[in-house]
Amino acid sequence: MSIAEQQFGYSALERISEAPRFNEWMYNTIRSYLVGEILEIGCGIGNISSYAVKDGKSITLSDYDATYLSFLKAKFHGYLNVKDIIELDLAKSEFKKEFAHISGSFDTIFLLNVLEHIENDIAAVNNLQYLLKAGGKLIILVPSYSFLYSDMDRLLGHYRRYTIPSLTQVIHKNNLLVINAFHFNLLGMAGWYWNKLFRQGEISQEKMSLFNKLVPFGKLLDKLFLNKVGLSTIIVASKPIN
Repeated sequence: MSIAEQQFGYSALERISEAPRFNEWMYNTIRSYLVGEILEIGCGIGNISSYAVKDGKSITLSDYDATYLSFLKAKFHGYLNVKDIIELDLAKSEFKKEFAHISGSFDTIFLLNVLEHIENDIAAVNNLQYLLKAGGKLIILVPSYSFLYSDMDRLLGHYRRYTIPSLTQVIHKNNLLVINAFHFNLLGMAGWYWNKLFRQGEISQEKMSLFNKLVPFGKLLDKLFLNKVGLSTIIVASKPIN
């Protein structure tokens, strides 16, 4: 990832941190799957991590970026349920050798808006399943629909956007079983398409504040449309026991 993409990504995470209703909504969408020993991939500045930590989850936090790791260590210092904060890069060629000491260690691994940043997503998911216990769960949230790919995606360093079938294909190529697949945040599609249409390559504080206020309406829309369409695609998969 280029320095420009890193700076843009950090700015975007700061803006999203100013939308607590949205972050809590995202966390609660996956909360029921977060059991046992948990690993979060790509924590960034801890927008979602904060909810898991304060929820008392036994969790290991990770990122590949040194700046984010320093931020996480300062933010979550002293929390006994934070088992570790580690540098972890799913794209490393020697991943399994480097992380052999935690192979098969986690009951749950989740990564939110991370996989789209990795060129070889199949290899990345293979590395994730290597860290899961047999029967463990993998939760992946990624941006939806190629037609929504925009300047914002490019600036954020996204290689692609997904559909449920395309993400399912990545899961199945790693011999994982899909146990649930759905969409999240239909309301957000309107704002993202507006940015694409008018080539607005940033998330402004004003837009994020407005969206945060509209979260109750967004939740209602997702219920009405049965999570059949949305700005994000979510898949929950499991590692076979045998």
